[in-house]
Amino acid sequence: MNPALTLHARTKAYAKDHPLKSWWCILSTTFYLGAATAATLPGPPLAFRVFASFLTGLLVLRLFVIYHDQQHHAILPKSGLAEFLMRLFGIWVLSPSSVWRSSHDHHHAHNSKLRGSHIGSYPIMTKEQYQNSPGGLRFQYLFMRHPLTMLFGYFFVFLYGMVVNPFLNSPRKHFDCLLALLLHVALGVGLVWYFGWLALGLTLVLPRILAGAIGSYLFYAQHNFPGVSFKDKAGWTYEKAALESSSYLKTGPLMAWFSGNIGYHHIHHLNARIPFYRLPELFRDIPELQKPKVTTLHPLDIIRCLRLKVWCVETQRMVGVRGL
Repeated sequence: MNPALTLHARTKAYAKDHPLKSWWCILSTTFYLGAATAATLPGPPLAFRVFASFLTGLLVLRLFVIYHDQQHHAILPKSGLAEFLMRLFGIWVLSPSSVWRSSHDHHHAHNSKLRGSHIGSYPIMTKEQYQNSPGGLRFQYLFMRHPLTMLFGYFFVFLYGMVVNPFLNSPRKHFDCLLALLLHVALGVGLVWYFGWLALGLTLVLPRILAGAIGSYLFYAQHNFPGVSFKDKAGWTYEKAALESSSYLKTGPLMAWFSGNIGYHHIHHLNARIPFYRLPELFRDIPELQKPKVTTLHPLDIIRCLRLKVWCVETQRMVGVRGL
């Protein structure tokens, strides 16, 4: 590999999927998800159903990351069948393609910018902007970044943020949001009608709360962590944004599997066309990628990330709002 090439150029050799492996990941995860979901329905002992409910949530998370990769065309870019199936999944998981693709592409193009980065990501205010904002705007800003908002990301981030709000703002553009809402309501009513309220909680609500909470926090910690860097237009480059404003969220092998290696987020932002299953390979092969800004799912690291609220221009770091 030629070291004279730009770092992004050196990743291009890895931006090729293996179709059989990609299909295996989609189909096997879908099968596991179907089996776990079926195990939440009446029949097995309650403890087993609760375990299956948590497992269902983790598998929803994994399939969402696979969906995310396909929407980037990192896997199966020329497959019409994969596009169709993943669009159906997007409707089912309350992240319709019309919303996810446009907002997420914007996020990649404006990662770490102080202006325009709020679309498809958590908003960022400077300390000065926060101090000069009226109380209502401060409340809205802190609410969007609040731990409870992430904990109940199923309702706030996905159901409202990715479905209801986009449809109300642009019904024609986001017609798939209406389909997602109707399908979700139909699933809930059907579960209660045929299996009862407990099935609604274990089959639909608890898995979505778990997947939504983990997904919302992962997306937060990928760009809100100690040592993160934000730029205005001056000094911003795509490569710097990837390496300095995207974390490596280090996990164990089990969580790496359930999260589809999304912890290698600095590499994903460097080249979004790299399939999720090739990210560890690239991490091993290119030394410049082996010194990222690291965070973990350890409770102390989570607290450190959640305390960060506004960008201080003077010190060039994220700080809390106490004492401002």
